Amino acid sequence: MVKAKKNIKKYSKIVKKKILKNPIKKTAQHKVKGFTKKDIKFYKSLIIKRKEEILDTIKHIADTTLRKSQKEASGDISGYSYHMADAATDTYDREFSLSLASSEQDALYEIEDALKRIEEKTFGLCEVCHGQIAKIRLKVVPYARLCLKCQEAKEKS
Repeated sequence: MVKAKKNIKKYSKIVKKKILKNPIKKTAQHKVKGFTKKDIKFYKSLIIKRKEEILDTIKHIADTTLRKSQKEASGDISGYSYHMADAATDTYDREFSLSLASSEQDALYEIEDALKRIEEKTFGLCEVCHGQIAKIRLKVVPYARLCLKCQEAKEKS
């Protein structure tokens, strides 16, 4: 019994050492074969460029809409609206801007996840069928998670 415990401890130390030496070995197996380092660098630069564009858009929305009161946004110098329709238009514009900011924030989450997939060396793999995502699709949507076939199936359901 004592000898068995010693063997278990010895074996667990060996396993821990191997895991600590190569913690990414499991994900490296899933590396997409069709992508070179140059391709990955290209897609990463596309993603970072798109991220900067989104951050600029969100900043612009925040500066023009969210940081102004309704009175400032409408350009009205008095405390009262001229007409109820003016107030409704102002409210609609504000809600529309908030909707745009929300959509941009969602895209920003997708971009962050794509950068994470690049680091994990799983970028370009479909999350459903584990096949390769077409390079042309990634040029258009560099943060795509699904291949075209799986994306179409998801949208149909």
